[in-house]
Amino acid sequence: MKRPDQIITYTGVRFAPLNPHAEGIRIADIAHSLSLLCRANGHFKQFFSVAQHSLNCAEEAGRRGLSKKMQLACLLHDASEAYISDVTRPVKRDLPAYAAIEKRLQECIWDAFRISLTPEETAQMGAVDDAMLYAEFEELMGERIFLEMPEIKSAPDLSERDFRSVESEYKARCEALMADC
Repeated sequence: MKRPDQIITYTGVRFAPLNPHAEGIRIADIAHSLSLLCRANGHFKQFFSVAQHSLNCAEEAGRRGLSKKMQLACLLHDASEAYISDVTRPVKRDLPAYAAIEKRLQECIWDAFRISLTPEETAQMGAVDDAMLYAEFEELMGERIFLEMPEIKSAPDLSERDFRSVESEYKARCEALMADC
């Protein structure tokens, strides 16, 4: 029986997002969920998933010469959204309780994948994330969301893709990066 403080994940794990444990984290759950979650709260002109954004972040990290660990971190940087969804940046700023929940859950995910980031690495990951955010809004909304275009070394795939292919690619990329870390 499902407890009210748990969700049931794609793979059948009973997971408590407010009290997360690393042993409940599954790449299959993350890949499946993120491949079905749309970026920009669904406001893009086409479906574009969080998983596809994350794949682009990992690719950008590699093109910037960042380590395999950093590529994996960029792939997983939004993994908490698989368990608690997302809130848009302007709203998230005013929800300190949500931010605390997201931080605790993301730290649990880092533990599950044995990732520890320095403040410099966290900043690099944020720069990659912002670069992909910029590219997405420029291409998929015709909007420039920052005054200056950030450096982008990759060619992000912003096409509309079937969630199953993105899910499969996400899992494969994660497994390959984990093997190299």
